[in-house]
Amino acid sequence: MVKVPEGALPAPPQSYGRHGMDEMISGLVVRAARPNEAGLLSELTVRSKAVWGYGDDFLAQVREQLRIRPEEVLVRRVVVAEYEGRAVGVATLEGEPPEGEFGLLFVEPELLRCGVGRVLYEHMLTRAGILGFTVVNVAADRHAVPFYRAMGAERSQVADAADLVGFQVYPISPEPSWVRAWNGGTRPVMVGNVAEFHGQFTGVRAEPDHYSCLAAFCGPEPAKVLLPLPVADWWREHVAETLGWDELAVGTPAERGIGPGVRPWGWTSSWVPQHCELLRAVHHFESKRHANALFHELAGQCRGIVVPAQRSLRSARALHKELAEGGRVVLKREYGAGGSGTMIVSRETPGLYRLLREWSRTGVLVEEYIDGVSTGRDVTFDAVIDAQGWVYPVGVAEMDVAGTAYMGATVGPGVVPPDLDRTASRFAMMVGRVLSGWGYRGWFDVDFVVTAAGALAPMEINLRLTGPAVTFHIRNTLDRLHGGRHFVRTLDCLRIGARLPDPALRAHVGGLVESCRALGVTLLVTIPTAAFDPAPYLGIALASRSLEAIGAAEADVDRRNGDLWRVVSARIPQNPNGFSDGVVH
Repeated sequence: MVKVPEGALPAPPQSYGRHGMDEMISGLVVRAARPNEAGLLSELTVRSKAVWGYGDDFLAQVREQLRIRPEEVLVRRVVVAEYEGRAVGVATLEGEPPEGEFGLLFVEPELLRCGVGRVLYEHMLTRAGILGFTVVNVAADRHAVPFYRAMGAERSQVADAADLVGFQVYPISPEPSWVRAWNGGTRPVMVGNVAEFHGQFTGVRAEPDHYSCLAAFCGPEPAKVLLPLPVADWWREHVAETLGWDELAVGTPAERGIGPGVRPWGWTSSWVPQHCELLRAVHHFESKRHANALFHELAGQCRGIVVPAQRSLRSARALHKELAEGGRVVLKREYGAGGSGTMIVSRETPGLYRLLREWSRTGVLVEEYIDGVSTGRDVTFDAVIDAQGWVYPVGVAEMDVAGTAYMGATVGPGVVPPDLDRTASRFAMMVGRVLSGWGYRGWFDVDFVVTAAGALAPMEINLRLTGPAVTFHIRNTLDRLHGGRHFVRTLDCLRIGARLPDPALRAHVGGLVESCRALGVTLLVTIPTAAFDPAPYLGIALASRSLEAIGAAEADVDRRNGDLWRVVSARIPQNPNGFSDGVVH
């Protein structure tokens, strides 16, 4: 039998009471093991294993597997839970990032279920996150399964060994530095002033934009979100539950006297003085003409960058003659967002003469068309410039662009190939330092097209929040909530088959959430207010630790949205002409 060294332990748990056990846990110290403790700790692991009633023959077989050698203490990252100078628990974190293993986690038998194992587990999980592990595997004794389930570990899809059960644990990495640079360490007040921002360039104040709903997701849990359109209670509850927030407080843009933590979608004279250098920078570099000039200026300092030629449109007749010689060009208005005011044209473009005459009245840029790769053609780099002018990189995302229209983005480990990631980051950080010198403070991105030769062609600069910014923020929130590193895909315009009032929409979304959960995917509705438009749609985000699971969930959601019409058509009343009005009543 395995014997416990006399006097090596504090009193057994039944002598403590709840208060005494809490005191003992508060007195625990978790520290790095020392090589000269290897033998003592090896015996502790065997004693702990023996508590499940294994016989001496079995323990003799596993003793070597449980042994800690002096030379392994550092390599296996052995830690000790110590109470009043005595070792009462031991754990190891083995392997190298991004994937590791909790090789050992054992507690003295007399102190099982006293919280020592939880303290060791949480310590090692925190340490794993700091070291850059994204997943930690556990091969648990079958008797320890309830403990790991209680700790939130997830069953591994790898087949279990004969006497062991596989689990996976997802550490929480330290919060990225760009998060504090963005929110200043406070809960921000987010403002969905999308229409106001774009209107300052055209002189035309557009109607409130459904896209403004995305402001809710551009930061940690906001103190409040100011939106131009009303949102339903079910959506606020859905967002708070999915992201682990206490609540989602919503107001209107009329509530301007909130305080210093305000973060509008984009800076306008409503939020900063009209002639300040920040607005000067916004107006200068949101211009596609000035952005292209800056790209040309910086390109020589960064390998792998190819800047398209750009000029002003001289006349519609001259361009039509140029296109008659074959090929395509890109027409761009000087200002425009999300692909608005940008068109790829050729001689076969319907109504080209009329289009050219109309556009030429407002000033049009003609840009060289870049032949790109067939998939992953469009990427973007996002960053934050803090109040002191320091530039903090956020990351590179792959954008979904249909023609020239932005539809969504995907972020996650390896989504953008490493060489493209490095080139985009290096060049866009150079752009960021120029923006900082002009006095810009806040979020920005640089959009690129990946050329057929594998270079990057910068297209435009956005000095504001963007669709990809939403994707990065949602990913960070879920990483902090659930650990590990998620893939996130945003789909900003997902058509649904019928216009739904709130109760029916809530039920439909509930079905989508459950079907995605069954695939291991989290679904978050990001744009709910367009569901009663003449052409109804939703904006959603899909998140998982598997990109394949996200693809399956996207296909399933698309199918269910398409089937919605057939599901509800029997309940849609007919008008006197025999045609339905397309609304579920």
